[in-house]
Amino acid sequence: MNKLARSNKILLCVSNTGGGHRSAATAIKNAIDELTATEKLPTAKYEVLIVDVVENSNALHKGFVGIYNFLLRYQQGWMKYYYSAIQTLKPDNSALGYWLASSYLKKLLHEIEPVVVVSIHPMANHYLARALADAQLPNKPLLILDVIDPNAKLWIGWACRDASTIIVANELAQKRLVSLGIDAGKIATIGMPIDPTFLQPAKISREKFLTELNLTPDMVTICLTAGWAGGGNFVKIYKALIGVQKTIQVIVICGKNEKLHKAITQISRKMPFKTAVEKELPSLSNAMSACDLLVTKAGGLTTFEAIARRLPMAIDMLTEPMPQEIGTAEILIAAGLAKPIRKATDIIALVEETKHIEDREASALPSINNLDRTHAVYDIAKLILKNCHI
Repeated sequence: MNKLARSNKILLCVSNTGGGHRSAATAIKNAIDELTATEKLPTAKYEVLIVDVVENSNALHKGFVGIYNFLLRYQQGWMKYYYSAIQTLKPDNSALGYWLASSYLKKLLHEIEPVVVVSIHPMANHYLARALADAQLPNKPLLILDVIDPNAKLWIGWACRDASTIIVANELAQKRLVSLGIDAGKIATIGMPIDPTFLQPAKISREKFLTELNLTPDMVTICLTAGWAGGGNFVKIYKALIGVQKTIQVIVICGKNEKLHKAITQISRKMPFKTAVEKELPSLSNAMSACDLLVTKAGGLTTFEAIARRLPMAIDMLTEPMPQEIGTAEILIAAGLAKPIRKATDIIALVEETKHIEDREASALPSINNLDRTHAVYDIAKLILKNCHI
């Protein structure tokens, strides 16, 4: 690979702890690709690479990722202890951790020679900053962080003083970083990186989408998504739907949880309504456009994608949400964009009042906490491109 071929690479660093970090990276990549294809920029094209740097760096960090995903899938109530341990021990900012990760990170940086490095995961930030300093790349690429915890209870790993710019969703996150010692001048308050597909009209009609799932186009449709990991209390919530009196149909997205998929499939045979049980869907964007209520945990990316689709939400709070997601649930509930499910039977009243609303996506959004900045990904992409050194 020659020097010119390496000089236009943008490196987005993530980890597969849940699906939100990769969703954010994909959103940024798609926005950059769209902008570079439609606007006059210094080069015709940037190559955007998404790399799982945390689990790839060493066995110890891979173990932390595995523990996180196990808890996310099976024991979300224990996640607060994991969160507390990470915040206290700071394995993302230790001499031992960097020693274990440094060889991989420096090799990666020399192989790619990125024009800019963007971290979208709190466990990667400090090691990337040190590796960039140690690698001494000729073009001296900057480190940008994009914080996808849109609240004041974000992971403290986002507070990396060696980053050149830290992008946040709102003032709640901005003020929290300042309290952790970050210079306010380094923080760009823009919004959440929602994939452009959620900002555009659905690729297929509601009728076609539901028909392909063997569902009825003119019936109120409830979507339960257990996220990438397939965690949460969705068996209890799904079972509670038997108490709904109105005519409904349901989609359940089980994620990477085979046990959940089998359990919901078995239960669905006894339910009085039709259910499409899926591990994943070809397009969550199309699903959100076609459905009338989303039942989900308080993940930052999924909930903000639903906001872009103006899709009403019910948030699983049977188990206390993960610490970094509690604040997200609070701001969405306060803004009237979501309602809490504190006991399984709460879903009954929420579904009973749910109606299909034509032209729902034309409705206005509240401006508080930048909830109306659904197109922020383009501003994020422009900021990243502005910081590319070629």
